[in-house]
Amino acid sequence: MTQLARRHRLTAVVLVESSFDLDECRSAMEAYCDEVVLVPNPHSHGGLSKRLLQLRSIASTQSFERMIVSVPALQEALDRVLRAKAFDIVNLEFSFLGNCELRQAPPGCTPPALVVASHNIDYDLARQYARAGSLPRRLYAGANWRKLRREELGTYRDADGVSLCSENDQRRLLDEVPGIRSLVIPNAADVDYYRPSPTEPPPDGRTVVFFGLLSYFPNVDAVTHFVQDIWPRVTAVHPQAHLKIIGADAPPSILALSQQGVEITGFVSDLRPHLASATAVIVPLRYGGGTRLKIVEAMAMGSAIVSTSLGAEGIEAAPGRDLLIEDEPEAFAQAINDLLADPALAARLGQSARQLAVQRYAWSSAASSLEKFYREVLDRSSKAASLAVADAV
Repeated sequence: MTQLARRHRLTAVVLVESSFDLDECRSAMEAYCDEVVLVPNPHSHGGLSKRLLQLRSIASTQSFERMIVSVPALQEALDRVLRAKAFDIVNLEFSFLGNCELRQAPPGCTPPALVVASHNIDYDLARQYARAGSLPRRLYAGANWRKLRREELGTYRDADGVSLCSENDQRRLLDEVPGIRSLVIPNAADVDYYRPSPTEPPPDGRTVVFFGLLSYFPNVDAVTHFVQDIWPRVTAVHPQAHLKIIGADAPPSILALSQQGVEITGFVSDLRPHLASATAVIVPLRYGGGTRLKIVEAMAMGSAIVSTSLGAEGIEAAPGRDLLIEDEPEAFAQAINDLLADPALAARLGQSARQLAVQRYAWSSAASSLEKFYREVLDRSSKAASLAVADAV
């Protein structure tokens, strides 16, 4: 958005979680948006309210994900904004909001084209959940992902174009909706913000970092798996090794992992010092889709990364040159031990990763690809409208 705003006028209508400060969000976004409309989500509270909504979703034809963002005030805000001035494109982040009426315009104006930004093929991610965790979780996810699939595919079919984060996700989409206009735009990083700096602390030779939202199931599973199955193999070789787990909204199961040598920091306002001082950044994911923002941000910082194959999915990085990829606990631990024992290896991987991030995963590159996709969508929509007029005549 910051890149697109240099050449285009942006309006943002956002459903905001209760944990965010509305004034802070608005102030930040007004730096690159002409107009910012923030709608508090009354369903965003966790705990009991979330569980009650999940129970309601069991008896509903709608998925839980659709129900939690079904907020009348959001549609009212969209009606007001879309009917006040003509837009070329509505870019919909997340298919969950596909039930909103988005093709609206002032009287006499052409409705905007619709592009859906798919962060994951979400029903496929939900289907993965149906094979993981406790029996109640598996049963619930087994019913929910089918609802989500119907809704998500319906949103994609209604769109004029879909952007995806990985080629694997694009193939999954084309298998379901052949012929849909789509483009892969990988997750990107602000490579000017995330960059090695002589003012940051150097790698300390002992710290291993994981970062990500800790209420997100793939991250919860990854951290739990790492601490239980991999970390003991690291500390057996490097007793002074220190694991730092960074992220907001850690559930009790993650907080319970805190122990000697394992630190749960919670949310941090600036990741850069933590990444700079880490000898290794880990991405031990076993579930997920799209591409991982944590990978490209760590690459931009010049960090040495150890990831599973799934964690690095969709990233055009060469194992052994730009990062290390291992899927088995013993091999994953050995990769970390190699980095802790060999600072030159860590530095070489980090330098190569930084170069790749600048060349392939910068915000400017992603924005340029998205802008080109918008123009293709608009050109196709214009031709389709001309054909419709000709047919009518």
